[in-house]
Amino acid sequence: MSQLVKVGITVGDINGIGLEVIIKALSNNKVFANSIPIIYGSSKSTTFHKKTIQGSEFNFLAVKSAKEAKSKKINLINCWSEEVKIVLGEKNKNGGKYALLSLEAAMKDLKAGNIDVLVTAPINKDCVRDAGFEFPGHTEYLANAVDADDVLMFMVADQLRVGVVTGHMPLKDVVKNITEENIEKKLRLMLTSLKEDFLIPKPKIAVLGLNPHAGDRGTLGDEEMEIINPVISKLRNEGELIYGSYSADGFFGSGNIKIFDGVLAMYHDQGLAAFKAISFDEGVNYTAGLPIVRTSPDHGTAYDIAGKDKASERSFRNAYFLACDVHANRKIYKELHKNPLQKQSTKK
Repeated sequence: MSQLVKVGITVGDINGIGLEVIIKALSNNKVFANSIPIIYGSSKSTTFHKKTIQGSEFNFLAVKSAKEAKSKKINLINCWSEEVKIVLGEKNKNGGKYALLSLEAAMKDLKAGNIDVLVTAPINKDCVRDAGFEFPGHTEYLANAVDADDVLMFMVADQLRVGVVTGHMPLKDVVKNITEENIEKKLRLMLTSLKEDFLIPKPKIAVLGLNPHAGDRGTLGDEEMEIINPVISKLRNEGELIYGSYSADGFFGSGNIKIFDGVLAMYHDQGLAAFKAISFDEGVNYTAGLPIVRTSPDHGTAYDIAGKDKASERSFRNAYFLACDVHANRKIYKELHKNPLQKQSTKK
């Protein structure tokens, strides 16, 4: 029997829908087939959220450490013991404070090898910043924690995979960050991820333009001709299947997305607005380029429906299973690409 994947789960903002979607997703016994779920949170907070879900028979096992986690059980590590006032739907400091305690505890175990992958429930950026969080989001925090030079925000829904050159950045700063160097870095990260994390041996990638109609040959901007297209040509000359630059509106409005393994957008909303319109409640936010595996649902804290038993768990469930799949794919890729000469020299 293959080894079960230990999946660390952060609870996110305790006033949002994080624990609701966690409870709903883990109520499906399929999670036990190839994994061991471990929630980093609080027994009391989890029980509080369970009571808001009609007919929930969710049960968990409190453990002191990930090493004690049991198979066929939903394990929970108490990251705090004090009584916490949960105000469902309210944006406050508690939401940020306890989201950080959960994240830091899970990250510590991930770096120590006590868990195999990480799935993060949504946080509110204002709340965690008030609690001392110094990063724009999970992606930047994780990159810093593992000393990664660069990462790629990669949104995934079945065969649709959309990455962005500039992530959590004000729109006024986007243009100056659309450089040949940055585009090439993101394309290479996407190529590596598609090969190693998704086991696509020869990925086909579409690159979007920055301007309306991809600049219309310089009429609406020259970034495509002077910056974006030269990078595409460089990688194509290396034998990679990189195409573009495409007009974003026409690309997503056509059937082009079906013939590519990945799409690189220039900025956050250019890629994510279309992605969420196509796959809302289904998509997964995957951080490519890290030595660790981290996924999250593609939605936020959804304060407006917190505690109302209306949140869909589909995105979180998909994030959970994608984390397990990527973990397995990396092992397969590594096995397939072992250097036989190196193996022989080791035996000697």
